[in-house]
Amino acid sequence: MKVLCNVYKSLTRDDYYLFVNRDEELTRVPESLLKHFGPHELAMTLALSHEQRLAAATAADVLDALVDKGYYLQLPPQRSDADMQAVRSKNEKL
Repeated sequence: MKVLCNVYKSLTRDDYYLFVNRDEELTRVPESLLKHFGPHELAMTLALSHEQRLAAATAADVLDALVDKGYYLQLPPQRSDADMQAVRSKNEKL
């Protein structure tokens, strides 16, 4: 089974993506989420199936969320403490 899905990119929040069923568009996305997501643009339309590979989530998780909630919000990856420690070690005091 394939679902046509629109993926919107937030214009104000880096690496925030909102997946929705193309037929439903943003109708099932809560108003509070849309407000938090901010201005957005269509990044792509794709035919999503369970076997497909995605960069930051499993296709099954996205498809399940589309059925259950009507949307899937992809957030930027969390940086680990080790990553932040490496950044701090390179910072110099003024």
